[in-house]
Amino acid sequence: MQLTAHEAQDLNELTLSCVNSITCMALFMNQAKDPELKSLIQKHFPYHIKDYNTKVEYLSRTSGAKTGLAVPEITHILDNYVQGNQNIQPVTPRTDVQQLNDREIATAYLLTLKRAGREYAWSAMEAGNPEIRAFLEDAFKMSSHHAYDVWQWMVKKGYYPLEAAPAETLGTLASMYHTVEHSSALQ
Repeated sequence: MQLTAHEAQDLNELTLSCVNSITCMALFMNQAKDPELKSLIQKHFPYHIKDYNTKVEYLSRTSGAKTGLAVPEITHILDNYVQGNQNIQPVTPRTDVQQLNDREIATAYLLTLKRAGREYAWSAMEAGNPEIRAFLEDAFKMSSHHAYDVWQWMVKKGYYPLEAAPAETLGTLASMYHTVEHSSALQ
């Protein structure tokens, strides 16, 4: 498979990012104390290995990757996603760390997933090769779904504030826009 120079450079950066993610995840699995968080990372780990291996195949094969990237289903663990844990836990950076705590692990992992997701989306929009573009879109969805899992765990623990938008704010925003009447087959 012929890659453009831009696609090759993007895949290189994304592959290096995977090296970092996988290495950090291995550390996180060894340091996580909360069984639910540890299980979450262990469940995600094979997806990241497959993502990395697929990129290596794209970079080293002339015929593309052997298999595509599976996209995990979104899992809802919060009863009500707009009603977060009201017991928000404050946080202050630690300056002398020998081992990460579960909140630090989840925060580092969530931020890694968010950054990777943005990079996948950007790279997909720039990819000319349809196979590479589809792979990058799947990798974005994988990162998005994994980030959602971690985010829900953090909300549940009170590590990520979540509250419903005030009705007044929603009313103000809704009053700014009106639907467009348009007759088309897309309705």
